[in-house]
Amino acid sequence: MTAALYGGFLQSLANKQINLNTDSFHVMLLGSGYTPSDAHRYQSDIAAQEITGTGYTAGGQALSSVTTSYASNTLTFTANNISWGPDSTISAQYAAIVDVTPGAAASNPLIGYVNYGELVSDTDGTFEIDWNAAGIFQITHS
Repeated sequence: MTAALYGGFLQSLANKQINLNTDSFHVMLLGSGYTPSDAHRYQSDIAAQEITGTGYTAGGQALSSVTTSYASNTLTFTANNISWGPDSTISAQYAAIVDVTPGAAASNPLIGYVNYGELVSDTDGTFEIDWNAAGIFQITHS
Protein backbone atom coordinates (compact mmCIF):
# COMPACT_ATOMS: atom_id res chain seq x y z
CA MET A 1 0.00 0.00 0.00
CA THR A 2 1.26 3.47 -0.88
CA ALA A 3 -0.11 6.96 -0.40
CA ALA A 4 0.70 10.25 -2.09
CA LEU A 5 -0.49 13.81 -2.44
CA TYR A 6 -1.57 14.94 -5.90
CA GLY A 7 0.90 17.33 -7.54
CA GLY A 8 -1.76 20.02 -7.95
CA PHE A 9 -2.68 19.90 -4.26
CA LEU A 10 -0.01 22.38 -3.17
CA GLN A 11 -0.86 24.68 -6.08
CA SER A 12 -4.56 24.57 -5.12
CA LEU A 13 -3.59 25.26 -1.50
CA ALA A 14 -1.40 28.23 -2.50
CA ASN A 15 -4.21 29.59 -4.72
CA LYS A 16 -6.62 29.47 -1.75
CA GLN A 17 -8.81 26.89 -3.49
CA ILE A 18 -8.45 24.63 -0.43
CA ASN A 19 -8.88 25.49 3.24
CA LEU A 20 -7.85 22.46 5.27
CA ASN A 21 -9.55 23.85 8.39
CA THR A 22 -13.01 24.70 7.06
CA ASP A 23 -13.68 22.89 3.76
CA SER A 24 -15.61 19.63 3.30
CA PHE A 25 -13.77 16.54 2.07
CA HIS A 26 -14.99 13.28 0.56
CA VAL A 27 -13.27 9.96 -0.05
CA MET A 28 -13.96 8.51 -3.50
CA LEU A 29 -13.16 4.89 -4.32
CA LEU A 30 -11.56 4.13 -7.68
CA GLY A 31 -11.08 0.89 -9.60
CA SER A 32 -7.99 -0.93 -10.78
CA GLY A 33 -8.13 0.82 -14.17
CA TYR A 34 -7.11 4.13 -12.60
CA THR A 35 -3.57 5.40 -13.09
CA PRO A 36 -2.53 8.25 -10.76
CA SER A 37 -1.05 11.30 -12.48
CA ASP A 38 0.28 14.68 -11.39
CA ALA A 39 -1.87 16.06 -14.21
CA HIS A 40 -4.98 15.09 -12.19
CA ARG A 41 -6.01 18.19 -10.27
CA TYR A 42 -9.81 18.11 -10.02
CA GLN A 43 -12.49 15.53 -9.28
CA SER A 44 -13.53 15.53 -12.94
CA ASP A 45 -10.06 14.15 -13.80
CA ILE A 46 -10.76 10.92 -11.89
CA ALA A 47 -14.57 10.62 -12.03
CA ALA A 48 -14.59 8.10 -14.89
CA GLN A 49 -12.66 5.63 -12.70
CA GLU A 50 -15.03 5.83 -9.71
CA ILE A 51 -16.41 2.46 -8.68
CA THR A 52 -20.03 1.40 -8.41
CA GLY A 53 -21.36 -1.12 -5.93
CA THR A 54 -24.07 -1.85 -3.43
CA GLY A 55 -23.74 0.58 -0.53
CA TYR A 56 -21.50 3.02 -2.41
CA THR A 57 -22.81 6.44 -3.47
CA ALA A 58 -21.26 8.28 -6.42
CA GLY A 59 -19.05 11.13 -5.22
CA GLY A 60 -17.85 9.18 -2.23
CA GLN A 61 -18.41 9.64 1.47
CA ALA A 62 -17.73 12.66 3.67
CA LEU A 63 -14.76 12.68 6.01
CA SER A 64 -15.83 13.52 9.56
CA SER A 65 -13.98 15.21 12.41
CA VAL A 66 -11.37 16.69 10.08
CA THR A 67 -8.61 18.48 11.97
CA THR A 68 -5.23 19.98 11.27
CA SER A 69 -2.50 20.43 13.82
CA TYR A 70 0.99 21.86 13.72
CA ALA A 71 3.98 20.85 15.83
CA SER A 72 7.73 20.49 15.31
CA ASN A 73 7.68 21.89 11.75
CA THR A 74 4.96 19.43 10.69
CA LEU A 75 1.35 20.03 9.65
CA THR A 76 -0.83 16.95 10.22
CA PHE A 77 -4.24 16.36 8.58
CA THR A 78 -6.49 13.85 10.36
CA ALA A 79 -10.09 12.60 10.28
CA ASN A 80 -12.13 9.71 11.58
CA ASN A 81 -11.84 6.31 9.93
CA ILE A 82 -14.43 5.79 7.21
CA SER A 83 -16.57 2.82 6.19
CA TRP A 84 -19.27 1.77 3.76
CA GLY A 85 -21.78 -0.80 4.94
CA PRO A 86 -23.13 -2.93 6.38
CA ASP A 87 -24.31 -5.03 3.48
CA SER A 88 -22.08 -3.30 0.93
CA THR A 89 -20.52 -5.00 -2.07
CA ILE A 90 -17.46 -2.90 -2.92
CA SER A 91 -14.14 -3.55 -4.65
CA ALA A 92 -11.59 -0.75 -5.11
CA GLN A 93 -7.86 -0.26 -5.57
CA TYR A 94 -7.64 3.45 -4.79
CA ALA A 95 -9.18 5.86 -2.28
CA ALA A 96 -8.92 9.52 -3.30
CA ILE A 97 -9.54 12.52 -1.04
CA VAL A 98 -11.39 15.39 -2.73
CA ASP A 99 -12.27 18.88 -1.47
CA VAL A 100 -15.96 19.12 -2.40
CA THR A 101 -16.54 22.65 -1.09
CA PRO A 102 -16.54 24.32 -4.55
CA GLY A 103 -19.43 22.01 -5.47
CA ALA A 104 -18.69 20.99 -9.07
CA ALA A 105 -16.46 18.12 -10.19
CA ALA A 106 -14.56 20.43 -12.56
CA SER A 107 -13.57 22.71 -9.66
CA ASN A 108 -13.31 20.30 -6.69
CA PRO A 109 -9.55 20.00 -5.96
CA LEU A 110 -7.89 16.64 -5.38
CA ILE A 111 -5.84 16.24 -2.20
CA GLY A 112 -4.23 12.80 -2.26
CA TYR A 113 -4.82 9.10 -2.68
CA VAL A 114 -4.08 5.67 -1.27
CA ASN A 115 -3.13 2.82 -3.62
CA TYR A 116 -3.81 -0.60 -2.12
CA GLY A 117 -1.64 -2.21 -4.80
CA GLU A 118 -4.46 -4.47 -5.94
CA LEU A 119 -8.22 -4.61 -6.03
CA VAL A 120 -9.52 -5.10 -2.46
CA SER A 121 -13.06 -6.04 -1.50
CA ASP A 122 -15.18 -5.51 1.57
CA THR A 123 -15.29 -8.14 4.27
CA ASP A 124 -18.53 -9.09 5.98
CA GLY A 125 -20.35 -6.43 3.96
CA THR A 126 -18.28 -3.49 5.26
CA PHE A 127 -15.52 -1.69 3.33
CA GLU A 128 -13.42 0.24 5.84
CA ILE A 129 -10.46 2.59 5.67
CA ASP A 130 -8.48 2.89 8.90
CA TRP A 131 -6.22 5.92 8.59
CA ASN A 132 -2.71 5.90 10.02
CA ALA A 133 -2.72 6.96 13.68
CA ALA A 134 -0.09 9.60 12.80
CA GLY A 135 -2.57 11.27 10.41
CA ILE A 136 -3.89 10.94 6.88
CA PHE A 137 -0.97 13.03 5.67
CA GLN A 138 1.76 15.29 7.00
CA ILE A 139 3.63 18.19 5.44
CA THR A 140 7.02 18.93 6.97
CA HIS A 141 9.36 21.87 6.40
CA SER A 142 12.90 22.37 7.56
